[in-house]
Amino acid sequence: MLRLFQLELPFLRPVPPAEERRHIQLGPRIVEYRLTRSRRRTLGMTIDQRGLRVGSSPRVPLREVERFLRENAEWVLKKLDAWQADGTARRLVVADGAPLPLLGEECRIRIEPGGNRFRWDDRQLVLQARPDADLRHLARRALRSRALEVFSRRTEDYAARMALPMPPLALSSAQTRWGSCSAASGIRLSWRLVHSPLHLIDYVVVHELAHLVEMNHSRRFWRVVERHCPNFRDAREELKQLAVTCPQI
Repeated sequence: MLRLFQLELPFLRPVPPAEERRHIQLGPRIVEYRLTRSRRRTLGMTIDQRGLRVGSSPRVPLREVERFLRENAEWVLKKLDAWQADGTARRLVVADGAPLPLLGEECRIRIEPGGNRFRWDDRQLVLQARPDADLRHLARRALRSRALEVFSRRTEDYAARMALPMPPLALSSAQTRWGSCSAASGIRLSWRLVHSPLHLIDYVVVHELAHLVEMNHSRRFWRVVERHCPNFRDAREELKQLAVTCPQI
């Protein structure tokens, strides 16, 4: 009997266009963009809620791509600002001088040359970035670091008030589930809470610590929460709104 075999050769599969994250100085601002190399004859760019995206042939040198962007700098900055101002676009722009919500207030991003490090300088997040750095990834690293610092301090404070030992604390990337608690592994808090005011962070911390007393949502549980967060009902309503408006980065 003749059997037919179909061989799947990986090297014959279509290769997706390569995408590279870069940033460039346009006027007074440093702008991140994604450069995609593909079979096309002309340079092109698009701007939407994801930011600036540039397409070019692999044969076009990087200096030509950057000259193209500088020649259109005014249009690029205007479009980026328009998307940032649009209430439906909650994706944060990571650019030099861009605002960044932190602990219910507004700080600013500053970008300068460096080795892909960050530091917090008063009301500024300073990203020291290489030319090919992923600025969003760097900003997320900075926010996670700040979140862990703040959350640890607040959790330790409230654990002492509630006569509880400091539980293990870890971060999650959840969009709307702000916290979780396990008797075995401790407490997990979404790092995205770092955008919100301290009183909301405190409510989530108290809520999760209360589960170490009552691992349920009984009346006794809510009495524990109310003892340490009297305005918990207002905070709970604010968190519902935050689930819709929380910035994306």
